[in-house]
Amino acid sequence: MNVEKSELDGVILIKLDCFEDHRGEYVELYNRQRYHTEGIDVDFVEDDISIATRGVIKGIHGDPVTWKLISCLHGKFYLVVINYDETSVNFGKWQSFVLSESNKKQVLVPPKHGNGHLCLSNKSIFHYKQSQYYEPARQFTIKWNDPKFKIWWPVKEPILSMRDER
Repeated sequence: MNVEKSELDGVILIKLDCFEDHRGEYVELYNRQRYHTEGIDVDFVEDDISIATRGVIKGIHGDPVTWKLISCLHGKFYLVVINYDETSVNFGKWQSFVLSESNKKQVLVPPKHGNGHLCLSNKSIFHYKQSQYYEPARQFTIKWNDPKFKIWWPVKEPILSMRDER
């Protein structure tokens, strides 16, 4: 496992180890002891999966208390993480990552950061661990093309939910 800091404080890029042989591949997606050894001391309480098809953007969502550990189990997606902490000098700064089943990368997203993703393959499976149980009342949503954040997406007319369109 290789852990790198990103351009955003608290956001960490993780490259997982993969064992491959003539039978296929084996990847350990999470090992509490190894993550704690790397300084990632988050207690995760929920695992979720989001499945999308090419051209779908899901998010940008977040809340003030939840850590997320994001992985791509199948396909490929473009992930955007944005600092949404209004007290931070980095408020509004964002960074993008490409996660895929072949690159074996994860992104750790801290509280007060939003994340959204665009499916780049025919189908993608977005997996995330959360440090808090999902609570809709504390969620924030940022419109994918909000002009004040100037987020670049590799799509002009994405497929969106009603929530994400508003």
